[in-house]
Amino acid sequence: TPRSRSLFLWDDGRPMRFYLRPGLAKLRLAPLVLAGGGQLCRVQEPGAVLLAQPGEAAPDGAVSTEYVSECVERNQRLPLERFLLATRGRLAFTEEEDAAVLQAVRGQSTVRVSGRALWLELERSGLTRHSWQAMRDRYLRHLRPRLWEPPQTEDPAQIRGLFAAANREFESTESESESSDVAELSTQDGVRRSPGETASDLKTGPEDSAFSDVQLQRQERTKSTCSSSSVVGQVVKTMEHFMEKFAVDLFTVTQAFLKNSGDVEATSYFLQTGQRLDGYPVWSREDDLELQKDDEHIRNKLIAKFGAENVAKRIVFRES
Repeated sequence: TPRSRSLFLWDDGRPMRFYLRPGLAKLRLAPLVLAGGGQLCRVQEPGAVLLAQPGEAAPDGAVSTEYVSECVERNQRLPLERFLLATRGRLAFTEEEDAAVLQAVRGQSTVRVSGRALWLELERSGLTRHSWQAMRDRYLRHLRPRLWEPPQTEDPAQIRGLFAAANREFESTESESESSDVAELSTQDGVRRSPGETASDLKTGPEDSAFSDVQLQRQERTKSTCSSSSVVGQVVKTMEHFMEKFAVDLFTVTQAFLKNSGDVEATSYFLQTGQRLDGYPVWSREDDLELQKDDEHIRNKLIAKFGAENVAKRIVFRES
């Protein structure tokens, strides 16, 4: 197909006028613009399309130089909006592209979403006009945080509320069976108990020294210390550090803490690798349900799976 000589004409027949800073890019694109009926300005004029190269600092309203190349390649005038650059010089995401990214990652695991393989597949499939790095960055830093806005204060009640919300999500997403709910579990006498209260009723023997040690440590910690603003502030700082380090949102960090019984080092390792630091599996919804049963056989199975110390820590964590 012969190249259109009216490629860069507005609908009313007026030539499109472009401004691009002098340089190699202008030398390369000028012949294409002129051959398509467009014009180049020597200075930036009102109404002229401001072109800038992806990656360079660009003012609001700037259009990627890829616009000219893409129009020529397809031999048609494309919508300018699709090639608008963000202020950092990156190609801006359209609403349609945001929606496509959200749809593509729905149901994917946190580890897969934080890795590379998924995004490389989406780049190869041509999901958007962006690189896999740009798509992953867009999702982790902009789209997912919108779904779970972090609390703006260090109020202990808000932190507890966040953990409660993350716990509900943990219970619903980790479980294959949603026939029961931890919050609705009842004892034989009809009194509702928290998972921690039920778990703390487990009998401990002399061989379970890890249980005694952890419970003793917990008794030594006063409630005033646990609920102090300094402790809450430290929790918030740790979470913010993990959000920045691993490019994930606050909700994801909270869930990682839940799966690793609040252990900071284990949570950090899990966010990085998707696995436990000590080689044991992470806690699931089903494991927590098992933990609540006052059954020595079941408890021994959990100890075999997670180790006595981890089971003891989990009981304390669920209580707190």
